[in-house]
Amino acid sequence: MSSAPTPVFERLAGIRPLAESGRFKAWFLDQFGVLHDGKKPYPGAILALEKLAGNGAKMVIISNSSRRSSVTMEKLQSLGFDTSCFLGAITSGELAHQYLDKRDDPWFAALGRKCIHLTWGNRGAISLEGLGLQVVNNVDDAEFILAHGTEALGLPSGDPLSRSLEELEQILVLGIQKRLPMVVANPDYVTVEARNLRVMPGTLAAKYESLGGEVKWMGKPDKVIYTSAMSLAGVEAHECITVGDSLHHDIKGANGAGMASAFITGGIHADELGLGEFGETAGDDAVSALCCKHSSYPSYILPSFSW
Repeated sequence: MSSAPTPVFERLAGIRPLAESGRFKAWFLDQFGVLHDGKKPYPGAILALEKLAGNGAKMVIISNSSRRSSVTMEKLQSLGFDTSCFLGAITSGELAHQYLDKRDDPWFAALGRKCIHLTWGNRGAISLEGLGLQVVNNVDDAEFILAHGTEALGLPSGDPLSRSLEELEQILVLGIQKRLPMVVANPDYVTVEARNLRVMPGTLAAKYESLGGEVKWMGKPDKVIYTSAMSLAGVEAHECITVGDSLHHDIKGANGAGMASAFITGGIHADELGLGEFGETAGDDAVSALCCKHSSYPSYILPSFSW
């Protein structure tokens, strides 16, 4: 019986050695848990970004956000980041929108147009304008499920109807009975929001898959988002590094895409690693155990995204 590989990683206090080495032409950066916590930038993140840009790095935001890329850039700008540092942003929401719009992929071409829409409520419903979709309230009328959020059911009017997680899970059970495929436009299980963890659509999608449903994951760790980022930056996998705080999404995705990765320990895994204060260093044993648990193997470990 083979055992899991022992994680081998290099510890860094900040990104400066990597940036100044020029080893990586392109840096693919997660946002939540790396650059900001949804409410404010992390200490040192804005400076690190500017220094990285000064060293000639091509930077792309890759994010399991339900929202379009333009919304992500506006959010970063509002938090004080210089968005001219980035080539652009590729979000799972953007990819889902493009694939639903173009339908040049056979799987998407076969989807149909009538969907049950799981969306956000308080955070703002996701617009499906321009996609030619018909949102339906009844699973019996649907041809697929589209998951953008975990707070509400989208109405044909575009307005959200607040629903609990349990109520949304009931809809999934009905979807399984009808063998409806699901598109998940945000594969995250949870996200950091001012140090609290919020349940994200990936949790519903994983539940759907566990029940036997067919799910198309439109972001990390699926290769689709890394391929898109490499295309935007005009680079190959060995020239890139992914920086993220989720072992399952960011690091496992980088492993699968054949690129180097830097794991930020102060994001969604902070509590699991026993971290209290921002910038605190996680113990080697704790990091190794967590990496083995997720079968995700980072090249570098950093407490935070700082210079």
